[in-house]
Amino acid sequence: MNRRHLWMCLMLLAAMALGPQVQGRRGRAKTRTRSRMQIGLPVTGKYRDPESDQYYNHNGGAKIIQASHFDYEYTLGHKISFVCVAKGTPRPQITWFKDGVELYAHLYQTVHEYILDKEHIKSKLEIDPATQMDAGVYECSADNMYSIDRRSFKTDFSIIFD
Repeated sequence: MNRRHLWMCLMLLAAMALGPQVQGRRGRAKTRTRSRMQIGLPVTGKYRDPESDQYYNHNGGAKIIQASHFDYEYTLGHKISFVCVAKGTPRPQITWFKDGVELYAHLYQTVHEYILDKEHIKSKLEIDPATQMDAGVYECSADNMYSIDRRSFKTDFSIIFD
């Protein structure tokens, strides 16, 4: 027996000895994101001191009440749109981020804001036409003097062949 064959036999025996503990994974590895939890909220949902709890759970705090779907696949050359609707007293401001960097307007990207009433605001981010560089994680952040709420949107492109 050569060394390679012996090594493969040892690996096979080790895998058999471990039994069902050794399993292969198929497909892409799942990544963990913070999109479904409010940023800054402790895992327990409660703060250590009452002052922090009162501050962060203020009734007038910014809260996103409607947002686009989390996982979005777009077609190259078409329009991408994300929507965030937030409420709070005072009315929150909405800021857009891509991969953690604040977005500013440019030729192919526009942000439309609609003041719905004294507590509600709607913001829509549009990218037209979408390119490969537009893939990534987008985030809308609503904030006022009492709290910040964020939602993330993961995007990737697809190619349509004629």
